[in-house]
Amino acid sequence: MPVTHLLYLHGFRSSPLSAKAQKVAARVQARNLGVTWWCPQLPPSPRQAMEGVMQGIAGWPRASMAVIGSSLGGFYATWVAQQTGCPAVLLNPAVDPARDLAAYIGEQTQFHTPEEHFFFEPAFVDELRALDPGPLRQPGRFFAIIAKGDEVLDWREMTARYPGARIKLLPAGDHALSDFDDHLDELFAFLGLR
Repeated sequence: MPVTHLLYLHGFRSSPLSAKAQKVAARVQARNLGVTWWCPQLPPSPRQAMEGVMQGIAGWPRASMAVIGSSLGGFYATWVAQQTGCPAVLLNPAVDPARDLAAYIGEQTQFHTPEEHFFFEPAFVDELRALDPGPLRQPGRFFAIIAKGDEVLDWREMTARYPGARIKLLPAGDHALSDFDDHLDELFAFLGLR
């Protein structure tokens, strides 16, 4: 069944203004008329973020929705896909954000609006731990684009996290997937979109 509803989840300190979110949005709006697109600004609290997402997609048809997530958003997208059974595209997905983000407790700024600050609380690390999505129930519904050149996350760990999933392992690249345009066709094809 073709995707009719598409959710995009951004990464830590990111926003709907991220280059990847903007490129996916532009393509959805230009070519996939009728597809419902939603890229919410996620709050710093992982529990609140996922509660808000699940409320936002409560009325979406599970059989024709999909999720894309980048970095921390890839961890969240994995969780959403495990809850709903929908396909997921993961862009350099965080594997163990509870471990990795423990070093970021304190005041943080947003990448795209540096004048905006938020406080990453110690409790948020526990909330991330509580969201552990567990082993993939339907690995064939996951497509991960992983860059060996990622300067933030270990490509070996990302690859090992998604056994049985479709993985596009880039020989170089970076965490931001600066060559994202080169992967859009494959990403949309995986979701059955143009």
